[in-house]
This record gives sequence, structure tokens and C-alpha cells, in this order.
Amino acid sequence: MKVLVPVKRVIDYNVKVRVKADQSGVDLANLKMSMNPFDEIAVEAAVKMKESGKATEVVIVSVGPAQALDTIRTALAMGGDRGILVKVEGPVEPLAVAKLLKAICDEEKPGLVLTGKQAIDSDANQTGQMLAALLGWGQGTFAHSLELSDGTIKVAREIDGGLQTVSLKLPAVVTTDLRLNQPRYASLPNIMKAKKKPVAEKSPGDLGVDVTPRCKVLKVAEPAKRAGGVKVKTVAELVDKLVEAGVVT
Repeated sequence: MKVLVPVKRVIDYNVKVRVKADQSGVDLANLKMSMNPFDEIAVEAAVKMKESGKATEVVIVSVGPAQALDTIRTALAMGGDRGILVKVEGPVEPLAVAKLLKAICDEEKPGLVLTGKQAIDSDANQTGQMLAALLGWGQGTFAHSLELSDGTIKVAREIDGGLQTVSLKLPAVVTTDLRLNQPRYASLPNIMKAKKKPVAEKSPGDLGVDVTPRCKVLKVAEPAKRAGGVKVKTVAELVDKLVEAGVVT
């Protein structure tokens, strides 16, 4: 079974994000970029499937600028077999990404698509669900654990207050949550080997997809700074403070 894993290049989660002075977006100048953490978990899950003999090939896909090739190489160093880079400059909305992935799935015919539940830059949590809808495949989101068997995959999903287990017929789309696994570190020998693994480059035009944004960002602003708290001695004083602040009437 072939497993397709989409990965996204995002600002490293340890980096403090800065807003541009004109509030037109996030300042990416001289910032460390890395693979979306949820996508790292998806790569790890796919590689484990291959190591256990349940998958035959792990294909890594990324949609983004030329620098996204580094993200693909990282996933290949973790154990992916080959990569596909869809080169796009500028932001790409989730629906456009889903359409691009759908076109790639039509070409590659994977038995399973594993992707992170969301990207930490946009936090949209949409691409996996949209891809499943476009393909007409079953979907298992927020995967806490996975169990593959002949022609099906059992997904334990993280939901409010517990877990929900669903069984999907393959092919299917599964999005991964934080507690599914702990991604491995790519060793130096594997990083060197990844440089020789094949990566195909495509454009949205090659796949017949229009990636023109449908939404326009009007303004990006940092969250308001939290005001300092105050201590009160009695419940009555607390109520008075809340009334003054307009929290209660």
C-alpha cells in the first residue's frame, strides 16, 4: 500500500512571531522555518507502517515555495521514499491545497493519505476534510491511534471528553493529533541519503488547479496585552470590581 503524506513549511514553533509594521501579514524575514509539527507526526506514522510491512512506499508532498524542498528532504530523511513539490509563491488557501492534493492522488493512487490535523501558522484545520470530500473517501480526523488491517483502518479519534473509534474502508484520509506518536530525529547518515532521493517538481498548471486566493487579508494584528490582575479581600469587593468592569450587572 502506498501512503501519501502532505507536509507544510511553517515558522518553527519555538520562534516568536512578529507582525509587519504595516499589519499586512507576518514578518518572515530571517526566521527559522521547519516542518509543521502535526505533519511530522503523520510522517512518523507512515514510516512506522512501512517498517512494519503494512505500507510499501511513503510519498511526501509539499505545496509552497522552492524552499519547501528542505521540508520534503527532512521528511525523506525520516524515512520517506520520494517527494513531490508543487511550487507556488505566496499564500495558498486550504481549498486550493486540497484540490492540488486531489490531483496528485488521482495520479499516485495511494491507499492512504496521512496528514497533520492543522498547520500551526493558519490553524485552519480544513485541508484533510476538504481532500476527503473531493476524493469521496472516508475520513478519520484527530487520530490518537491507528490500526491497519486488510482493506480497513481503525482510527481512535480525540474528541471532547474522550476517544471515539471509527473504522474506515481504504482508501481513506486520516489527520493526526499530537498524542499519536513521538516523531524521530533524522540521523546524519539519513539526511545525506535523503539528498539523493527523487523529488519531482510540479506547478498548479500541471495539475489543472487555479490557486488564486478567494479571500483577502485586510489586517493582521498582535493580541491585546493582558492587563495585570488585582487582589481583593472579600467576595463583596470582588463583585463590586466585576460590576465596575461591566462583567456582571
